[in-house]
Amino acid sequence: MHPTTRSPFPLSLLSWVWCALSVGASTRIPLYRVPRLDSVSRRFSGVNVDLSLETSNQFAYLVNVSIGGEEFMVLLDTGSSDLWVVSSDCSTSDCEGVQKYTRTPSLSQTDVPFHLNYLVGNVSGTVGAETVTLGEFQVSSQIFAMAEETNGLGLHGTGNSGIMGLSFPAEAAISDTTGRTVVENLFSAFNDTSRRFFAFKLGRDQTSSSFTIGELDPAFANATDDMTYNPVFASGGALYDYWKLPLQSLTVNGTSFALAKSRMDGAPAPIAVLDTGTTLVLGPSQDVARFWASVGGARQTDRGWEVPCNRAVVVGLVLGEGTAQKEYTVDPADISWKEGSVDNVWCLGGVQSNDEVYSADWLLGDTFLRNVYVTHHAANDTQPPKIGLRGLTDPAAALAAFIADRGADSGSPAQVLSQADHTNSLTGGGICGIATASGFVAGAVILVLVFSLTGYRRKY
Repeated sequence: MHPTTRSPFPLSLLSWVWCALSVGASTRIPLYRVPRLDSVSRRFSGVNVDLSLETSNQFAYLVNVSIGGEEFMVLLDTGSSDLWVVSSDCSTSDCEGVQKYTRTPSLSQTDVPFHLNYLVGNVSGTVGAETVTLGEFQVSSQIFAMAEETNGLGLHGTGNSGIMGLSFPAEAAISDTTGRTVVENLFSAFNDTSRRFFAFKLGRDQTSSSFTIGELDPAFANATDDMTYNPVFASGGALYDYWKLPLQSLTVNGTSFALAKSRMDGAPAPIAVLDTGTTLVLGPSQDVARFWASVGGARQTDRGWEVPCNRAVVVGLVLGEGTAQKEYTVDPADISWKEGSVDNVWCLGGVQSNDEVYSADWLLGDTFLRNVYVTHHAANDTQPPKIGLRGLTDPAAALAAFIADRGADSGSPAQVLSQADHTNSLTGGGICGIATASGFVAGAVILVLVFSLTGYRRKY
């Protein structure tokens, strides 16, 4: 009875998951790290941006998915919930040069419209159902969207044909009355509810990434006891929407760095979303300005916060609650982001300002996620959904490798401004800390550029 109320399709077309879970089968799915080669000037035509940002190589993490027997590379995105790919009907310049879905005899077409806005760009089309294969998992009649128009996403720059969202159904643009998300269907493959999880490690090169469903990768964790678990945060009475955790504080070179109060109802601390679709760590401008003052030597320019490429700082993020609260070290190379360097003197900061996030306080993108192994678990009869984390960055070894690569840091140590302003409003000092000689216009450009580094992102 329940399945028939979730889908307008005949019972014979409801989603079934067939997967090879016998001895010798693998739940490991290749995860590819590819550069984003898109030109900022094309994606932001009419906006006066620093064109030197075009040389800052970003990276995206893609998986191969088969839809109706056609192969596509799609972005692995824990910050959205829908599966969509570009269709052969898409003629906008934004979707040129990528593999497109051509309707097959097995497609179950609907007249359900699909539209999704991202921080930068949008996608529109219609909903259908097809056989979808991911690794050795096959879902019969998986709901997905065929994009007939994409704008501002620069798909050709990365070569991906769409996005596979892995967040909660509550945030899906395709209603649950139309069909179940990919994650729901994949989890249903396991009768053992303890295996209803996916895990990933984002690599620093082309070969060191990992993505598994229903099992751990022994290269990063041998048993569930290796992980530290916290329940996913949801405001009282609200549905689970994103993979969220309390972010208690930061540390800067071992000194605690307090954060401003959360804007989320009932939150015990600022709330952070773990998001593979975002390149950088994004936080409230007030905290971020104080953070860079504590790092020392940083400057705010038209392209965001920059820091000397040899600035050696060890930053930690304290995540979780109670006995599960733990600090996770971020490699100095992810704070002084050489891949975002223009001249190898000033590097793009791995932490940037964003005050446009409404269902969380912070977004923890790839510059954090490269430092941890993460598991995402479905709820069961006895516990809510949870996130498991294991830190993989050794602070001493990472700092030594950073100095060997970048050279000695000749800058003077900065005083860590450890206390936060808990008024949630900018004081005169805070405004001075954030403002630059470029004024309001530069501030607006910075906001646009930070959005350009968020990947493909729903507006939280």
